[in-house]
Amino acid sequence: MKKTLLGATLGALALSIAALPVHQAKADEMGACLITKTDINPFFVKMKEGATAASFAHNVDLSTYAGKIDGDNETQVQAVESCIAAGAKGILIAASDTKAIVPALKKARDAGLLVIALDTPLEPIDSADATFATDNFKAGEMIGKWAASQLGDKADDAKIAFLDLSASAPSVDVLRDQGFMKGFGIDIKDPNKIGDEDDSRIVGHDITSGNEEGGRKAMENLLQRDSGINVVYTINEPAAAGAYEALKSFGLEKNVLIVSVDGGCPGILNVKDGVIGATSQQYPLDMAYKGIEAIANWAKTGEKPKNSAGLNFYDTGVNLVTDKPVDGVPSISVEEGMNRCWG
Repeated sequence: MKKTLLGATLGALALSIAALPVHQAKADEMGACLITKTDINPFFVKMKEGATAASFAHNVDLSTYAGKIDGDNETQVQAVESCIAAGAKGILIAASDTKAIVPALKKARDAGLLVIALDTPLEPIDSADATFATDNFKAGEMIGKWAASQLGDKADDAKIAFLDLSASAPSVDVLRDQGFMKGFGIDIKDPNKIGDEDDSRIVGHDITSGNEEGGRKAMENLLQRDSGINVVYTINEPAAAGAYEALKSFGLEKNVLIVSVDGGCPGILNVKDGVIGATSQQYPLDMAYKGIEAIANWAKTGEKPKNSAGLNFYDTGVNLVTDKPVDGVPSISVEEGMNRCWG
């Protein structure tokens, strides 16, 4: 079975972070910053592409920053401080630690910058002026419903491994995790907390740092608890690729259903090849493009972006991608997913 893996190539590219001006500033341009969790994950590469395109379209001098790894709050704090010092009009940020970054962002807002969270809501969410994101709870719920439908009556006896993001449990981690549980039919205890549930079908949780090597190690750890795991939820597709490698090394890959979230091209290829059963596709280019548009509009008019109807954020959309559709769970095909993927 063919597989698409990310780790070896991406890991070799990790670098310490510096500000990267996207294009030469002009006298009449306003400044804006994009701060992502890393600069090697294809999701954030596509986010940078969207922000760059919007910066040219709206005459914005864009600088980009990123953490060294997912979870690197210190580098993101330094980036916020650099943006304030540079006199930027606004900041787009995909926060690694959604609580620890809040004081730095308060300083930015107090200094007159518009702060927009991308993908990952801050805690509390109103610590940003706006949030442009996937409905991450819905993304998790969709793959949970799909997995339960695939198993049918066997869902009652499932053995589930949760491959989460990090020990700090940022909001995106919690939302996808809890959404999966609801979709699968697991009783959610505290919806803001990972790991407090008591459903006997859950083998356990482990963290992956959102990368392939982390997914492999987390899967190995959970297999030591129970080699009968037959459902694997992963925070993202690189973690799913690592989980598959671990399962394959034990000859278990054919007995396990893996579901994930992201919608990058390598992940969609893994759906096509049967490595991942289904994934929820999100659209990072749209998040960042619309974010730069919002900063440019705010700088000109003073108007802050509005939330989607009935939500406390602006929803940039999500679709379930699979070639094995089930009743009651809307989905798009792998072919359409490939047409809309990134990375």
